[in-house]
Amino acid sequence: MNGASREALAAARERLDALTDNTSVNAGTLADELAAVTALLDREVSLRRVLTDPAQAGEAKAELAQRLLGGQVGGESADLVSGMVRSRWSQSRDLADALEELANIADLTAAQQADALDDVEDELFRFSRIVSSNTGLRAALTDRAATVSAKSELLRSLLGGRAHATTERLVTRLVAAPRGRSLESGLESLSKLAAERRDRLVAVVTSAVPLSDTQRQRLGAALAKLYGHTMHLNIDVDPEVLGGIRVQVGDEVINGSLADRIEDAGRRLAG
Repeated sequence: MNGASREALAAARERLDALTDNTSVNAGTLADELAAVTALLDREVSLRRVLTDPAQAGEAKAELAQRLLGGQVGGESADLVSGMVRSRWSQSRDLADALEELANIADLTAAQQADALDDVEDELFRFSRIVSSNTGLRAALTDRAATVSAKSELLRSLLGGRAHATTERLVTRLVAAPRGRSLESGLESLSKLAAERRDRLVAVVTSAVPLSDTQRQRLGAALAKLYGHTMHLNIDVDPEVLGGIRVQVGDEVINGSLADRIEDAGRRLAG
């Protein structure tokens, strides 16, 4: 997003954080309702354009949103959407994109409140790796001819009872409504949002063998010192690394020896 839309999203995220800080607000319910509004705006393009029309007064758009959503979603969700349509948006689609992001953040907040955010982060990463390595599964989940119910049932068979409920909801929503994205990019976006909940960066670490707890701690500490953020490590084992280690943080990539480079990760990343 650019310009006005970026500012509008930032303001909406602040309002969402204020809402979910209130223990009387159910973040999971909020997520479901915001996702439903996203789906509505995706279906009703003309409505989305009206709600983002810069020629219309913000208060008039807010009143319209309240009339449409009143009784369909909770008061907190309706108020949040009303505040969003008062803002200016660079493109009409940006409003729906922002609502989808808020829905995902609300679900991740619910996981954080349940002390399950670490599990959700790890599960999203592992599922993305499964998808990237299993072309048959990816084809089944992205098949446009398959029904949403069939895809959801497949995900239930894969994740039900094996992953946190938040992980299953996020992935199911992504598969049911990819909204023009690839499955891989959607999963990556969810992982970034999950890391952001704790103001953390994500380091994707690929090694020939699993890292010990000590090695994980030393690598995480070195990267955290370098970047100035707590670092969440997603560990991927690939025998083709041939005894080495590959670390990627954003666009930065470094390769080195597992035996003698872990402690030196900070210096090597710095140049």
